[in-house]
Parts: sequence; structure tokens; C-alpha cells
Amino acid sequence: MNNNIENLDLEDELFEHYRFEVPKGQALLRIDKYLMNLIQNATRNKIQNAAAEGNIFVNDIPVKSNYKVKPFDVVTVMLSHPPYENHILPEDLPLNIVYEDDALLLINKEPGMVVHPGHGNYTGTLVNALAHHFDNLPMNSSERPGLVHRIDKDTSGLLIIAKTEAAMTHLAKQFEAKTTEREYIALVWGNVADDAGTIEGNLARHLKDRMQMAVFADPEIGKPAITHYKVLERFGYVTLISCKLETGRTHQIRAHMKHIGHPLFNDERYGGHLILKGTTFTKYKQFIENCFKALPRQALHAKTLGFVHPTTGEMMRFDTEMPDDFKDCLERWRNYSKSHNMEGEDN
Repeated sequence: MNNNIENLDLEDELFEHYRFEVPKGQALLRIDKYLMNLIQNATRNKIQNAAAEGNIFVNDIPVKSNYKVKPFDVVTVMLSHPPYENHILPEDLPLNIVYEDDALLLINKEPGMVVHPGHGNYTGTLVNALAHHFDNLPMNSSERPGLVHRIDKDTSGLLIIAKTEAAMTHLAKQFEAKTTEREYIALVWGNVADDAGTIEGNLARHLKDRMQMAVFADPEIGKPAITHYKVLERFGYVTLISCKLETGRTHQIRAHMKHIGHPLFNDERYGGHLILKGTTFTKYKQFIENCFKALPRQALHAKTLGFVHPTTGEMMRFDTEMPDDFKDCLERWRNYSKSHNMEGEDN
């Protein structure tokens, strides 16, 4: 059964990353043939697809599968489905289960936990924990047990897991039809001008930094993405917002907010780990460093998840509180904004 995951970009995520330096005595050889001899379980077709998608680089420049490697070339490979990714080791890891029945369960994922195995994270993931706690979870289209959608490693919050094939199919269709309710809470840099707004723009891999997503004006590039945001609280140099998703693209909120000039607070991949707003005062820099220590990740929490139950047909809606690190950071900003004149201090 082909349980598509809402176009959920699991297929777009770059899970594997290899780097090889071509040895001195290597004769000219097509790169697809060269890599077949080095990467275990990687077929020539898979390598050619990776090249066609711009995921094989020689000396940091993307190449096609007919490129001929030469001595001292540095070859970097990013694959959408890593070899040996599906060799899942069950691990007795704690799960914060918010709700469970015969068809599904909801998990409040802690920040720092990777959802599924991938490059550099073949153990300690949510999928490893699921394999230990549950038998015979259905596989999605990417051969990952139970997963209907996912959130990033350093994003906290709600995830739904299907326990049966029927539930997997029903829930996947809801995500694909955009009938689920998903609300995230984010702290972003800057004073967001409008109290509410909508960000629309196709998302695809950044042309230079393949670990980032970027917004493209060309409708032929990437996939459509729509984010609705609303301001919840203003702190002068940062703003707390609510984001509701119509689509669920990779890094959607992170890329969309950067696109409008408001990267997520302490989001290293998108530049939010730098001091983007505020003063040049030493005390302010120390304050930001303390906030980063309190919240050592991007300020993003999957707060609300609503869906139709695949068995009962009941509309279900779940909410979670922000985790302690997020609340700690917000409290620091509340105290700071009350005791400082932002306009008088601003750069």
C-alpha cells in the first residue's frame, strides 16, 4: 500500500551525506559508476536520480551523472534515502504519549529528538523508540513505521502516529487534502509589522546551501507553501507569533519567516543564532547569550494538532503547553521589555 505522507517532503529531505576524495591514481570514470563502488547498497539509478536532483557535488559544484571524476576531486553526495537507513534498532527510549487508542497515538516530542533515522542519527530517534514500544506499526511510503508527518529535531510538540494500515491511509489523506489543523508557536527576530498575515511562496532547496529551504518566485521551482501568522506578543526586538499551516513543507515556517525578514530566534541554520535586532551594549549582548543558553535551539513549538479520527469520524483537537526552555526564554524577554526603552536603544 502506498501511504503518501501529505507530500510531506520526506522524499525531499537530504538524509545522507557522503564525502570522498578521489585518490591520486584514479583513471577518468563516470561519477555514477565511481560511486556505485563506494556506497553500500546504492544502485546506479539512485545515484543518477541524486545527480539529476542536484544532490551530487564535485568540489562544491553540482554535477550530472556523466561527469568523469579525476584525481583529487572532492565528491559530496546527499541522498534522499540513505543506505541502511531502514535497519531500525528498537530502543527503550521514553515517549511522552498524550493520547492513545487502537488506531493511533499522539506524542509530545521533546526538543532534540530526531524523528527518524538519517545521516548521523541512526539511533536514539523517535522511530527507534516506536520500534521498541509497539509491534507491527504500518509503513508509510518511505518505509518508516507509523509516521504520518514529522517535525524537525529541535522543534518540540505534537506528532501523530498511525497504528494500523487503515489509520495510516486515512490520516495521510487528511494531510494531503490540507484538512488537518496545525498551529505552531514561534519567537522571531524583529518587530513584525502586521498583527496578522499570510506568507505564500514555493519552497525548494537553497541554490547554494542545500541544507536550507528558500522561497522562489518561479512557480516551476519547488512546491507551493502557505503559512498564516498572527502576532501574540511583542517584545520590541523579538515577536511571539502563532503560525497555522495550510501545507507541511520541509522547514516551512523557518524558511517563510526568514523570507519576510524575521528568522526564528536562535535558528542556527537560518541565521537566527546571531543578534539581528537590538543594541550594541555589552549588557544586551550578554542578555541574548543567556537567552540562547536558556533556549539552545530554534524557538518553534508544534502546539496544536486537529484531525478527524480515522475510525470514529470524530473531530479531535489536542493542545500542548510550551516546554520549559521556551517558557524560560519568553519570561526573560518579558522582563527585559518591561524594564527597557526599546526605541531609545535601537540601532
